[in-house]
Amino acid sequence: QVQLMESGGGLVEPGGSVRLSCVASGIIFRINAMRWYRQAPEKNRELVAGITLTRTTHYEESVKGRFTISRDNAKNTVYLQMNNLKPEDTAVYFCNADITVFRGGYYTDAYWGQGTQVTVSS
Repeated sequence: QVQLMESGGGLVEPGGSVRLSCVASGIIFRINAMRWYRQAPEKNRELVAGITLTRTTHYEESVKGRFTISRDNAKNTVYLQMNNLKPEDTAVYFCNADITVFRGGYYTDAYWGQGTQVTVSS
């Protein structure tokens, strides 16, 4: 029943900015950590940024100072503000979240969105 859906991607010029959003829907007891991953062609999926329930954040080194992850718990939403974009940021960006549901007991699993394409090109 739980689904994640990303939005906000598109074509951006180098140095430009984009804000990605990811909304979790379904019967959710609690969303724990939320993360953004990305996958470029012929490369493995990599962790870009993460945020805990208490809003502690971590970033991959190449995006530090340029990207900001945030969350709105009331809206079950995580954001990724991306500034000063570079061509090497081009990738499909995936939302990931550890979500607890109730199915006779409480279970926590990782859920993934389908991804949104971000292309940085002049």
